[in-house]
Amino acid sequence: MAGGEAAMVVLEEKDFKACCGSTKFAKEMASAAPFSNFDHALTAARDIWFNKVDVNGWLEAFSAHPQIGQSPSLHHNSSTTARWSKGEQSTALATATDSGLQELSDWNSRYRQKFGFVFLIFASGRTAPEILAELKRRYQNRPIVELENAAMEQMKVTELRLAKLFSAKVEAASTTNVQCTVDATARAQDRVSVIGAHLTGSSETPVGKSQSVATRTRPPITTHVLDVARGSPGAGVEVRLEMWKGNQPRPTFGDTEGGSWVFVGSSTTDRDGRSGQLMSVVDNLEAGVYRTSFNTGKYNPGGFFPYVSIVFEVRESQKQEHFHVPLLLSPFSFTTYRGS
Repeated sequence: MAGGEAAMVVLEEKDFKACCGSTKFAKEMASAAPFSNFDHALTAARDIWFNKVDVNGWLEAFSAHPQIGQSPSLHHNSSTTARWSKGEQSTALATATDSGLQELSDWNSRYRQKFGFVFLIFASGRTAPEILAELKRRYQNRPIVELENAAMEQMKVTELRLAKLFSAKVEAASTTNVQCTVDATARAQDRVSVIGAHLTGSSETPVGKSQSVATRTRPPITTHVLDVARGSPGAGVEVRLEMWKGNQPRPTFGDTEGGSWVFVGSSTTDRDGRSGQLMSVVDNLEAGVYRTSFNTGKYNPGGFFPYVSIVFEVRESQKQEHFHVPLLLSPFSFTTYRGS
């Protein structure tokens, strides 16, 4: 908390159970609490989920989710979880036809029969056709691969719900009367709805999968910055996109010879934390290695990182895909992933 000590946020086991249906996860998080900020809670959550919760705990968490198109209220004991789940499915339900819902239901049944658990996907901001296409794609996976995919999707859902929970608790703790608490909580929920949109990239174009339409409507590489310490988009961050060119096809760790980085484009994130156009809108992205760099030192002079660079590779088979590579930033840590 600027200008003073950080407020410790006190959360109970039931709060964490609402974020993730695993009893083991909820108990471990309650033991690790209280947390000084959202970044602290997020670090603990990831460690607990991937390193301390066993497969039975994963399956318990998966079972707490309704299948896409099913009413959450029929599936959840927690009214908070039901409300969150309904909101997370809102775009899918709004874009689904009766025949589309039936097809989703049929494929969900096929998926459950093959893998033994509900098809799990971070649904916020994603349309019904997008979800159905992803379900069909993942249905081809081996069970061990799909178990890992589901665990990753569960973590995304947990992150969003923790952000909602943490933001509301911080705002409520900082108020001195009931009316202020209600107003602050409403503002917190509004802000977290923006965070949820950022975690999905953008709903207008599916991210992390091949596009079926030849003509793009936006550049094939995009990014955004989310300030997890503040629980808000990172506005005003300078972003630079480069591509590796040289004698060797890709840079190797610790080797500065054999090539160089060639400037592609630059921009500054807007008030929603999204970068402007970093490259031209092209149907086929040139295969190769790219680097996205963020001027984090200018954004947060007191932070640990003067800048952050993310290096990733676009393969020949991925030239028509969209690459959304976000940066989740705090003063002393950062996280990235390929949006999906």
